Amino acid sequence: MNIVLFGPPGAGKGTQAKNLVNKLNSFQISTGDILRDEIKKDSDVGKRIINYMNEGKFVDDEIVNKIIKNIIYDPNKKNKLIFDGYPRTIEQAKNLDIWLNDTNQKINYIFFLNVNKETIIKRIEKRKILEKRSDDDLNTIVKRYDKYMDTTKPVLDYYSDKSNFKEIDGSLEIDQITSKISSILKV
Repeated sequence: MNIVLFGPPGAGKGTQAKNLVNKLNSFQISTGDILRDEIKKDSDVGKRIINYMNEGKFVDDEIVNKIIKNIIYDPNKKNKLIFDGYPRTIEQAKNLDIWLNDTNQKINYIFFLNVNKETIIKRIEKRKILEKRSDDDLNTIVKRYDKYMDTTKPVLDYYSDKSNFKEIDGSLEIDQITSKISSILKV
């Protein structure tokens, strides 16, 4: 089963993805984690990525798509993908459809964790204290949230009319969101 978790930075996609990975014996495809790993490696790509993140911008589609494509084409991960933070743009969504089709896969469920900016700010401030993530600067988060809402609106429109699209109130407590997702998946 392939699942897309969709929502603004701080919506809880990563937390829900980890829950699903454990329940479904799947692989979490977290663009944020993958990009942070590249930064830690201090690679040329990592240096480009950190510039995007520090400016509150999304990392270029070319970089993200190349990383994601390699994962989708991995036969060991076929039909076991939990996408966390991908796709964020129409180009990424269309590429995802092509790659899944090429590998005889599909998206089984799309969960949109809908959360307002005020809730996100509170969560990010808490997460910054607990996890000490360098990309959790409040000004950066506000920029990322606004950019997300602008950039991702077309992706939301692209998916929202599909029968496998499910919107969930992302301001609920973690266990409530987990419960809603589990009941939809019947797991």
